[in-house]
Amino acid sequence: MKVTEEMKLRIQAVLIHDPLFTVVRDTPMEEVLYSDSYLAKIIEKKFYSIAEVAEWFGISDAKLRYYIKPFKEYIFLDQEVTPSTQAVIRLSFLAILKLRMIMLLKDEYRVKGLKELLGIDDVGRVNPRPHFSEETAVSIPDHLGEKVDIHSNVLNQILQTGLFEFKKKKDDSETQIVVNEDFFKQRLVDLPNDSNEQIEEIKAQTEKLIKDNEILKDQIQDITAHKVKDIAVKLRERHIENVVVSELRAEALSQFESQNKIGLFKKLFYSSEIEKEKEHFISNYLKKHLYDRLELELADYYQANQLLK
Repeated sequence: MKVTEEMKLRIQAVLIHDPLFTVVRDTPMEEVLYSDSYLAKIIEKKFYSIAEVAEWFGISDAKLRYYIKPFKEYIFLDQEVTPSTQAVIRLSFLAILKLRMIMLLKDEYRVKGLKELLGIDDVGRVNPRPHFSEETAVSIPDHLGEKVDIHSNVLNQILQTGLFEFKKKKDDSETQIVVNEDFFKQRLVDLPNDSNEQIEEIKAQTEKLIKDNEILKDQIQDITAHKVKDIAVKLRERHIENVVVSELRAEALSQFESQNKIGLFKKLFYSSEIEKEKEHFISNYLKKHLYDRLELELADYYQANQLLK
């Protein structure tokens, strides 16, 4: 379930400086922290028993006590007035939230890792961390001066190359590092004559390559045109061949029928033999006449094609 925005803001407010909340925040576990169903019925100023909280978390009383014991100093504030006794533990709203974060992080950090996050050892608190301080401590690393020296040396080396220079803005409000234009102008003037000759040579070679490329392009176009033409001629030849074969088959079939007068009885009972005879006759007819007829038709085609040119 989703808690109200008011409850979410309240949880963030009470845990703002909590060391475990900084680990949970901006992770999927933060949404889990806000989604627990018990938040809909919890009363902030009321204290709850181990059994009630264990039921909310879906664990046994013994397991909840197991996680309370190593983190007592973190869970219970010294200045907090609670109805807890040595035998009976009562948990406040804040203590329940802290326990919930321990339960969320226990699998990843284990007890030892959580103690390190909180600054707790087996004896007691070491290097205690304020959970509700109004100020956030800022530590300055010892090696900061060393980094400043390194950056200064790098900057000096860059300036010594002459490529850059310090320059103030017109209103003298800020100093900037800008490109040294005079340095580059001088370098261009100092370029040797050999460089100019090399540039001219490169230019001439480039022009030659462009011309060669145009010639090669024309040659490719010619080859492509010839290939297209050859393909067209071959297609036409194949068409002529198909026409000649079709005409010869028609002639052969006509002659076969005129030479063989086949009655109805023979057509009915000897159709397969008739078809074999017919195909044999046509095949022989094609062998006899195809070459000469095809040669004649192709000669006419080539002559007509030559006249068109």
